[in-house]
Amino acid sequence: MKLNELRQRLIREHVLKNAYSLDGGLPNEKYCLGYIGGLWETYYSEMGQKTSLKVFETEDEACNFFYNWLTKSLRSMGLLT
Repeated sequence: MKLNELRQRLIREHVLKNAYSLDGGLPNEKYCLGYIGGLWETYYSEMGQKTSLKVFETEDEACNFFYNWLTKSLRSMGLLT
C-alpha cells in the first residue's frame, strides 16, 4: 500500500483524523507515520517523544503495519467499529 492509498482508506473508513498523522513530526498524542533519512517510521507521539517506534525500509511495509496498528488500537479503545 502506498501513502496516498493509506490516506484515502483511512478517510473512507472514517478513522478519526485527530488520532493520527501521516506527516511524521511530533504532534501530541497521535499515531504517526513518517519518512526520514530514506526510512519509514511508525510511532506514537506524546509529549515530544516517540514511543513504540518501528522502522521499515519500504513504504508498503510501513503503510500496511501502520494501518493495522492504528485500526486495532482504536478498536480496542472503542473508537472504531
